[in-house]
Amino acid sequence: MREYAISLDAKKMPDAWYNVLPDMPSTPTPVLHPATQQPVGPEDLAAIFPMGLIEQEMTTAPTISIPGEVMDRYLMYRPTPLRRAYRLEEALKTPAKIYYKNESVTPSGSHKINTAIAQAYYNLQEGVHSLSTETGAGQWGTALSIACSMYEMACKVYMVRVSFEQKPYRKSFMEAYGASVIASPSDTTEIGRRMQKENPGTTGSLGMAISEAVEVAVTSGGKIKYSLGSVLNHVCLHQTIIGEEAKLQLDSVGEYPDVVIGCVGGGSNFAGIAFPFVQDKLKKNLKTRLVGVEPAACPTLTRGPYVYDYGDTGKMTPLMKQYTLGHNFVPPGIHAGGLRYHGVARTVAQLVHEGVIEAISLYQNPCFKASLIFAKCEGILPAPESSHAICAAMDEAVRCRESGEKKTILFNLSGHGHFDLTAYDAYLRGDLQDYDLDEEILEKGRASIPDVKEPA
Repeated sequence: MREYAISLDAKKMPDAWYNVLPDMPSTPTPVLHPATQQPVGPEDLAAIFPMGLIEQEMTTAPTISIPGEVMDRYLMYRPTPLRRAYRLEEALKTPAKIYYKNESVTPSGSHKINTAIAQAYYNLQEGVHSLSTETGAGQWGTALSIACSMYEMACKVYMVRVSFEQKPYRKSFMEAYGASVIASPSDTTEIGRRMQKENPGTTGSLGMAISEAVEVAVTSGGKIKYSLGSVLNHVCLHQTIIGEEAKLQLDSVGEYPDVVIGCVGGGSNFAGIAFPFVQDKLKKNLKTRLVGVEPAACPTLTRGPYVYDYGDTGKMTPLMKQYTLGHNFVPPGIHAGGLRYHGVARTVAQLVHEGVIEAISLYQNPCFKASLIFAKCEGILPAPESSHAICAAMDEAVRCRESGEKKTILFNLSGHGHFDLTAYDAYLRGDLQDYDLDEEILEKGRASIPDVKEPA
């Protein structure tokens, strides 16, 4: 009898998050103050983050214990299942074994709630009762709205305008949990008004939405803190519960992956599945391939330069060394596959730069096609973002069919697509376009990258 789901006893669930910083092959690149371009200290971040998260952002401790109250919230849905995709393997006629970590079973339907709960908790511990944030496709806003409702906190979400219009039920979901949802750029902030004046009719971007949410926190007199759904080290740290669980689950059936795959926007779900295997790769000299997959319409890791840039369009966030398309970059509105952020987590970027992690980009039509094949085989309709990881995993499995290799493939199913049906509608109608950014658009984005003298 086939064992589709590999469970994990809750009593054996990891009780600490893994920190990749001390295991990096070289010294992690410093985060710089946006005004002075000098390395930031805790006091520089205190206006927008609670000290508990600032400490996690900067610590070089190898692990961080998960607080008991956060663990209690996790146990509402964790451990999440690791599943063997037998039917997908059969459909592909591959000798490879395909496993996926199913983060779609969380209360928010994606991995994002793993850090949303932690961030809400640490803010509440310091007396903060209101959070502002941004969201693109809506998974992060959904997750934070749920986490804030758990702790009876207020939540204001700036949602990228194109997603606000394309995904109305995401907005409804957030509002059901008490969040206030605003299309970005908006008239509610100084930065939002300026962006609309400078870019009439803009579809918005995560960089713009981040700027608005940060402005709300900075101008609140400490009453509101900002919460970020990806990119920063404490966010990636919280997501490592995914990979730590997966390692235990695979070990229970005597398996270890040859390839680990995740989609990449800002980098948190990829970091969550891959970073615990980075540790093994570097310390045990393993040959496991770690593959980050991004859309060709927003090819940060594959076509962006590795330089210091702002995390937001309004230049309010610290400068981080990353692969970037430029903080003014606005992805094409016809792109329905998510993963629209102009930059990426500095830890992911540095590991790509040093050859520890691979990066590839895929067109959205093949990804949606792969997603529907997966749905028919495995019974789960994936989020468009997750379809990039699925497509890459299927491509790897097909190569195994052609070569006869019996690889073990692991990918992160970062969320379900139940609120993304307008994107599937567009695909099924044949309205989605595969979009290659031309050099003129890339050059326009690169022109916004600041000239930063890197610390010695």
